[in-house]
Amino acid sequence: MANENKGILEQEASPNGYEVIHSKSPLFYDLYERKADLKQQTHYCPGCGHGVAHKLIAEALQELGVQDKTIFVSPVGCSVFAYYYFDVGNVQVAHGRAPAAATALKRACPDRIVISYQGDGDLAAIGTAEIVHAANRGEKISVFFVNNAIYGMTGGQMAPTTLVGEKSTTSPWGRRPGNEGFPMHMAELLATLEAPVYIERVALSDNKNIMKARRAVRKALELQKDGAGFSFVEILSPCPTIWGKDPVEARRWVAEKMIPTFPLNVFRDRKPEMPVNNAPPQRTVAEVLEIAPRQEADAKAAQVVSHHPHFKTFNIKIAGFGGQGVLLLGQLLTEMGMREGLEVSWLPSYGPEMRSGSAHCHVCLSKERIGSPLISHPDVLIAMNEISLRKFAAQVPENGIIFYNRDSLPSDMAKPVARVVCIPASEMADKLGSTKATNIVLMGALLEETECLGAGTAMSVIEDKVKKVALLEVNRNALAAGRQFIDKEAHAGAVTQPDGWAG
Repeated sequence: MANENKGILEQEASPNGYEVIHSKSPLFYDLYERKADLKQQTHYCPGCGHGVAHKLIAEALQELGVQDKTIFVSPVGCSVFAYYYFDVGNVQVAHGRAPAAATALKRACPDRIVISYQGDGDLAAIGTAEIVHAANRGEKISVFFVNNAIYGMTGGQMAPTTLVGEKSTTSPWGRRPGNEGFPMHMAELLATLEAPVYIERVALSDNKNIMKARRAVRKALELQKDGAGFSFVEILSPCPTIWGKDPVEARRWVAEKMIPTFPLNVFRDRKPEMPVNNAPPQRTVAEVLEIAPRQEADAKAAQVVSHHPHFKTFNIKIAGFGGQGVLLLGQLLTEMGMREGLEVSWLPSYGPEMRSGSAHCHVCLSKERIGSPLISHPDVLIAMNEISLRKFAAQVPENGIIFYNRDSLPSDMAKPVARVVCIPASEMADKLGSTKATNIVLMGALLEETECLGAGTAMSVIEDKVKKVALLEVNRNALAAGRQFIDKEAHAGAVTQPDGWAG
C-alpha cells in the first residue's frame, strides 16, 4: 500500500523487482559511524531490545514531523549509544541525570520535543531521585525506560529491577528479598504521583506486544507535542548476551518471566488539574539580583569618586569565626568591585555551626575574566581571629599583606614572610558603639593600605545595604576609623617591629 511517509511504508520497485513496503526511517543516520578504533564493532547485540525501541521512537517522530525539533538525552549505559543512530539533537549526560538535563532543555526550549532515554540500572538506581522529582513536577518531557532487569553494559550486575531468584554477578545465589529487596516497579511508583499525564508499561516479547509498544511510544510523544505534561513508557526488553540466552529464548523469557512480575498496563492516562496561574514569574536580571537598573546604577556610579585600580587581579582571603561578618565583608567587597566595573567572584566556606564555627571566603577582583574563584595564595589575608592567622598566614606571599585583628602578633608565632598590619579592629568597633562593625573597620584599613577599591564606592554600598540609621552611622565611622588607623598609627612614624606593623 502507498503512504506519504516514505521512510515507513513505500511502494516502489527495487532493482531486483521486489516491492519495498518498509525501509529505514530517515530519523536514522545514513551511516552509523564509530570512532576510529571501533569501526568494526556494533553496539547492540543480536536480539537486543534497544534496536526495536529505537525503531519505534524513530517512526513516531517521523510520523509527527518533529525530527528537526527533537532533542534526545542519553545517559550512561547501553542507552548512551543513541547518538550514533538518531539524526536529531543529542545530549549525553552523567549517569542517572537524564531527567534533570531534559528538564533544563525543555524549560529553556519549550517548543522542542525532549526525550529522556534510559535503562533500568540508570533510571531506577542512581537516577531514582531525578525521575521521581521530574515526574512529580510534571515536566513536559517523554521518558522511555528500557527495563531488561540487569546492568547490561557493565557486566551483568543486579539492577533494581532484577527478578527474585535471578542470578547476576553481584547476586550469585539469586536475588533474595530478605537480602537485596524486591524488584522496583517504576511505572507503579510514578503512577502514585499527581502530575504525570501518561504512564504505560509495554513489552518487546512478540509482534503483538511490539505493536502495542509502538502505539504507546507515539502517544507519549504526541502528548508532549500537544503541550501535555510528563509521559513515561516502560519497555520490557530482552538482553540475550548478559542473560546467556539466544535471541528467541530471550524474547520468550520476557513473556514468561518478566511480564508476570511487571504486568503490562496503562497506569495513568489523564490530565491533572493544574493551578490556573501556573506561569513562572517574569523578572529582569536586575530584579532577581536585587541590583539597581542600569540607568540608576550609572547615575550612582557617576556620584562615586572615580577610582582606577592599579592591578590586573587582586585576591583577598577573609577568615574568622562565624558571626564576625566574615562572609558579609566578602560580599561587600564583591559588590564594590562590580560597581567599579571589575570582574568579581566570591567563594564562601563555613562549617555547620551558625555562630563561632570556622568561616572564610575568597574574593577575587580582576580587570579580566576570572578562571577560578578559588585562591591559593592571596594578595591579602584579613585574619579576624588567631586561629585564622595561624591557619592561613603561610599562604600569603612575601609581597602580600596580612591584616590581623589584634594589636600585636601572638608571642609564640614566627613572623610571617608577608607584611603584617596589626589593628585592634574589634576594640575600635566596640568604642564606636557596636562590635558588629569590626569587619567595616578592617575594610577601611584594607582600602587605605592597598587602594584596591575606592572609599567612596564602599560608602555607597554600605548606604544601600544598611537600612537602620543608627547602624549606618556606626558603619560610616568604622570605615573612617580603619582608614585613619593606617594613616596615623600604622604609617606615621611607624618602625618595623618583630611582631609586624604594630601600632
